[in-house]
Amino acid sequence: MALGREAETRALRHLENCGLRLVDRNFRVRGGEIDLIMRDGRTLVFVEVRSRRRQDFGGAAASITATKRRRIVLAARHYLAWRGDQACRFDCVLIDGEHLDWLRDAFSSDR
Repeated sequence: MALGREAETRALRHLENCGLRLVDRNFRVRGGEIDLIMRDGRTLVFVEVRSRRRQDFGGAAASITATKRRRIVLAARHYLAWRGDQACRFDCVLIDGEHLDWLRDAFSSDR
């Protein structure tokens, strides 16, 4: 649990340094969760943060399964219904050990 919180904080700092602004954190609904909700200009960005100490079994990227994507999209739809429909995208921040990758527009809500 501490590793996850630490990874989210690291991802948040990175995204803020790149000009994004935090809107919400750990948004949960039944069946889904979004780690970070950021604003990039006029676009709402739903961010999944995945962290692995090592890259065994594909590392952080491999842990974002189709089921995980569906749960993120479900939570995003709830958020948009609550806050009003807006332009949005789905990003991932992948942390493998000390290496951090930010994948913009990593997947769509159509999958």
